[in-house]
Amino acid sequence: MNKRLITVGIIILVFSIVGKLLFLGLKNIKIDEFHPAAVIFLVDSSASNQAMLDEEVSYLKSICAILDPEDAIKILKVSEDSYLIYEGSPSDTSTINKTLKEFTKYDSTEYGTAYGEAIKKAFEHALNMKREGYTPSIVVIGDLENEGDITKQLNWDTLPKNVENVKKYIPEISMMFVYAHPEKLDTVKTKLSPVLGEKKLVIANEKTVSKSQRKLLEAIGR
Repeated sequence: MNKRLITVGIIILVFSIVGKLLFLGLKNIKIDEFHPAAVIFLVDSSASNQAMLDEEVSYLKSICAILDPEDAIKILKVSEDSYLIYEGSPSDTSTINKTLKEFTKYDSTEYGTAYGEAIKKAFEHALNMKREGYTPSIVVIGDLENEGDITKQLNWDTLPKNVENVKKYIPEISMMFVYAHPEKLDTVKTKLSPVLGEKKLVIANEKTVSKSQRKLLEAIGR
């Protein structure tokens, strides 16, 4: 009888210790809170960028495929002017395909690139999406060439200050520039790394773009 009592006591003690350890372990496990992202795409559909456009559109779709259905995207066309052509879920593949096909068609008269105007609008969208509870990211897809109306072009001297101002309201904002020539991307790196940091700025040319999707996910906290 005494042996049974001792054995039962030991078993109860062991289970108590194991139970307590499990409770403490589970208590200390932190479950990451999901924050939906708002990815704002700028797509250069100007005449000078048509050679790479099909590949760039495919790249945009590949990012949509790895985003969560609860995320949101916006697509801005960049040519002589810049304007919104799609907003909604990244999983609405059919509508995204139709929109890109219709509004990025070749137009020989649209030679200019309103990158400056496009990024300004992207910042405004990012601020709005931040207020809605999203983590904003801006993805610029194109050659980054300044052409056409100078008032709509990208000013590399003022861009870092503009990004710094946006960061006051969106500290977690990230930016990605892909498919530009390495010389242009070097300018991006030089100008924006001091403001955004290495983890929140992603750059890739056409030869290194394959790994950039994963870097974007890391930049938005996935």
